[in-house]
Amino acid sequence: MGVSYLSALSLSTGMRILLVEDEIKTLFFLRQGMEEQGWTVNTAMEGDTGFRLASNDDYDVIVSDITLPGMSGLELCAQLRNRGIRTPILMLTALSDTDDKVAGLEAGADDYLAKPFEFRELLARVKALARRPTTSVRPEKILQFSDVIIDLNAKKVTRSGKEISLTPREYALLEFFLRNPGVVLSKVAIAEKVWDLNFDTGTNLIEVYVNYLRNKLEKGFDKKIVHTLFGQGYVLREE
Repeated sequence: MGVSYLSALSLSTGMRILLVEDEIKTLFFLRQGMEEQGWTVNTAMEGDTGFRLASNDDYDVIVSDITLPGMSGLELCAQLRNRGIRTPILMLTALSDTDDKVAGLEAGADDYLAKPFEFRELLARVKALARRPTTSVRPEKILQFSDVIIDLNAKKVTRSGKEISLTPREYALLEFFLRNPGVVLSKVAIAEKVWDLNFDTGTNLIEVYVNYLRNKLEKGFDKKIVHTLFGQGYVLREE
């Protein structure tokens, strides 16, 4: 699967990783490579076991395959998020279509890595996820642009008083726009800030989500507020 940990750069020690993978060879290579970084690695070969471990212990990062016996990686991720467990999750998948990536992100994953991959890239992504705060501080209660309002406490979005139902990723994207009105946001910036992804120029994930958001936010209203600047990105402004 293209895993080569011998040439990987050494990272900081002391991290606790939960690795959920049902392919024994992949599990062995990933665990050995992570342990050579000085990390403590707990493993599971089934989603249900991974869920139990993640529910009963604290980890810096969870690395999980999507296709698992019993509870899938997507179900594992969704169930952990439903329980309020915010540990960063990196999904490993042999599925690289946009719909599959969207499904993983909507389940609550923070990043994805398609097989085959270089082990040093996995290390870099795990390290980046471990640096993320698991909770975000938002002293504001309300974000507003024009007639669009986000109630941060209630996680409620309205436009001209009409409530708009958004998925968690659509909500995060809108919040990023509302925190940067009038600023041209590149696809790279959106990927890094909304999903903490290393931007892949071969995916149309950002366009897909911007279109989702536009359809919900602008349909039935006179003014468009999310605008595309070709070759540059997107901007939130009234026109």
